[in-house]
Amino acid sequence: MKAHKRHLWAILGLGLSGLGLFFLPRAMTTALARPHLFPVNEAPPRRVAIVFGAGLRRDGSPTLILRDRVQTAAELYFAGKVQVLLLSGDNRFVHYNEPAAMRAYALSLGVPPQAIVLDDAGRRTYDTCYRARAIFGVREALLVTQEFHLPRALFLCRHLGIQAEGVPADRSEYRRASRLIWNLRENLATLGAFWDLYIRKPLPVLGKPEPIFTD
Repeated sequence: MKAHKRHLWAILGLGLSGLGLFFLPRAMTTALARPHLFPVNEAPPRRVAIVFGAGLRRDGSPTLILRDRVQTAAELYFAGKVQVLLLSGDNRFVHYNEPAAMRAYALSLGVPPQAIVLDDAGRRTYDTCYRARAIFGVREALLVTQEFHLPRALFLCRHLGIQAEGVPADRSEYRRASRLIWNLRENLATLGAFWDLYIRKPLPVLGKPEPIFTD
C-alpha cells in the first residue's frame, strides 16, 4: 500500500513538473517584458517598427488581429515615433502573401510607400527577429503585436541583437475562444523560443543584406 502511494506521489510530482515546464517560460518572458511595453503615445522614438504577420482570410486580406497590428504601426508612423514600418510575414505560397496584404492595408491607411519595407520570409517570430537584425540591419525597434505575443517577441528580438520595446496592438474585442486558444498556444511557442535560442539555434531563410538605413 505504501509503495502504491509512493508511486502516486511520484506521478503527481512528474505531472506538476511538466506543468511548471509548460508555464514557466511564459511567466518569465511576461515579467521581463513589463518594463518595455508602451502605448502609442508613450512609445520611445525608434526608426523602425517591426510588425509581425498574423494570418490572412480566405480572400487574401489581413485578419482582424493583423489589421490591428498594421493600424497600430500606422499610428506610430503618423505620431512621428517611427520612420519605417518593417512588415514581416509568410510568403511561401503562390496565393498566400502576408507582407503584400499588410502593405496594401498600410497604404489604405495613408502610410506612404517609401515608409514601408517588406520581409517576405518572416515565417515565425524567431525568423522575423533574426532577419530584422541580419538582413535589414535593425538595431533598435518598436515591436507591434498583441499583448499576449509581445513578451515572446521582445525576448527573441532582444536576445538576437535588437534593443526592442513593445507597443500592444489590442484594438478590437477579440472572441473569448480565440483569446483562450492564442494564450494556450503561446505557452508552447514560448517554450519553443527558449529551445531555439539556447539549444537548436536554427538559421532562417537568409540572403543578401538589405539594410533599411545605410548610416
